[in-house]
Amino acid sequence: MHILLMGPPGAGKGTQAVRLIEKYGIPQISTGDMFRAAVKECTPLGLEAKKYMDAGQLVPDSVTVGIVRERLGKDDCKKGFILDGFPRTTAQAVSLDAILKEMGIVLDAVVNLNVPSDELVRRISERARLENRDDDKPETVQKRLAVYEESTKPLIDYYRNSGLYVEINGLQDVDQVFTDIVKALEK
Repeated sequence: MHILLMGPPGAGKGTQAVRLIEKYGIPQISTGDMFRAAVKECTPLGLEAKKYMDAGQLVPDSVTVGIVRERLGKDDCKKGFILDGFPRTTAQAVSLDAILKEMGIVLDAVVNLNVPSDELVRRISERARLENRDDDKPETVQKRLAVYEESTKPLIDYYRNSGLYVEINGLQDVDQVFTDIVKALEK
């Protein structure tokens, strides 16, 4: 199963990805997690990514696309994967299409978790309090949501036209969101 999981910061992608991993036995490919790990390890990529993340901006495509291509080539992705946080722009989606074509992979579904902005701010603020993530600081949250609106929302139209797009109401309780995702994937 090859799944693209979309939605704004705080929509619950990470929470749902954990459940999808358990159900389908495929890895989550989270660019955010890869960047945070690189930052923690102080790798050159991590230090470069940190500058953008701390400012609430997207990490440049050249860095992101390279990391994703490398990751999708690993053995644990042979049965499938859950892409989380990539692509974030139409240009990245075009790059992803090329990577997948080159690897002979076809996406099974593009699942978008839809959550209103006021709820996103509430969730991210709570996560910041609990997890103390630098990219969840109040001054960064509004910037991240603005970047999502500007850069990532156009992906909805890109994927809606692909026939793979499914929108899930992310305001429902966590179990119902998961049930709706599984129903959409197993159609």
